[in-house]
Amino acid sequence: MDTIFILLMVLVMIASILLVIIVMAQNPKGGGLSSTFGGASPAQFGVQRTNDFMEKATWTLGAVIIVLILISVVITGKPTTAAPAQQQPLKKETTAPAKQTAPAATTTAPAQTTPVAPAK
Repeated sequence: MDTIFILLMVLVMIASILLVIIVMAQNPKGGGLSSTFGGASPAQFGVQRTNDFMEKATWTLGAVIIVLILISVVITGKPTTAAPAQQQPLKKETTAPAKQTAPAATTTAPAQTTPVAPAK
């Protein structure tokens, strides 16, 4: 299972790096911070087809990352312990338990203590 997990994590990292590159390469679509700082609309430069490809690639890579992570969880997840087989109930003893008697009272002498010399 370790090899599969490592393979899936490498694929997730590659897809993540590609996703970062594609997002960074996209032209801003206007609005937000890009228009505040004088950004131009992408429609002015005729890059609508490129933006369609970049948007599809972004969504695809995001979906690929999610699917790979879910697969890695399903494949490498540790199985939960199944409920143990139904145990047979313990057989009750048919005889009554013996009566318990109280222990005999005994007298004990107090413990003798020996004096301890103080440490120097």
